[in-house]
Amino acid sequence: MMSEPTGVIHDIGYRHYEGERLGRGSAFAALAVHSLRGAFGLGRTARAKIMPLLLVTIMLLPAVVSIAIMALVKQQGMGYHNYASIMQPVLAIFLAAQAPYLVAPDLRFRVLPLYLSRPLAMIDYLGAKLAAMSVAMFLVLALPLTLLFAGELLVDPPGPTHTTEYFSALGGGVILAVLLASLGLALASFTPRRGLGVASVIAFYLFTSVVSGVFFGVFMSLGRDAAAKWAMLINPFFLVDSVQVALFGTAPSNGEGYPPGLWPCLFVLIVLAVATVGLVLRYRKAASS
Repeated sequence: MMSEPTGVIHDIGYRHYEGERLGRGSAFAALAVHSLRGAFGLGRTARAKIMPLLLVTIMLLPAVVSIAIMALVKQQGMGYHNYASIMQPVLAIFLAAQAPYLVAPDLRFRVLPLYLSRPLAMIDYLGAKLAAMSVAMFLVLALPLTLLFAGELLVDPPGPTHTTEYFSALGGGVILAVLLASLGLALASFTPRRGLGVASVIAFYLFTSVVSGVFFGVFMSLGRDAAAKWAMLINPFFLVDSVQVALFGTAPSNGEGYPPGLWPCLFVLIVLAVATVGLVLRYRKAASS
């Protein structure tokens, strides 16, 4: 009596990969580029492109209006150093809308272990997400600043060109982008629900803005001007503006000034460290679950 076969091998057409193994660096770059594209809705549905496109358009409007004013009256329009402070609600909404997209789906559908199989490590994953969000935030701010600078060069109003102020604003934009990206991703990563992530980022922005304004008003009414300047640093946008003032010598956007010295720079480093540690702890827990 013949025994039945215990197994059958089927040829389903898979071919062995014979190309070059690209390693961690290429995996990091691919994830960063994919996340950056997604932050602007590229490669996603048409509905996902509406919010980024709308917010970028709103960011450009003041620059366009300022260029038109320069062309009509031949005078300098908006300043470069305070553009981020004036447009901080738009930047906050962009951060709140896109930061959860970068982190929430992977946490919700528990696909993080697939990323963290070889060769991508957890630090690579977090670095790619942080780099993508930072570049996205910087582009949203740098685009209107560059448009404003190009308009100034074309209109050529009387007086010297504000080249130093433009590059100082770009330098402050880099710091602001990294700070906001780290805070936004840290807040959004604590919930796998995108809606809750959006709400947490918006709530954080509103809380810091209100608390900063309230303490500033109270201290000013009591004649404690020095304490009022410290209170402004609760708002991340004014905190970065204070660093821009300290490093590049630009005019303060709040009109009152900030604490002297490099203390704001230290506070930025502390906030970045806290946000980064929060991200690492959150993803270490997610990777082990």
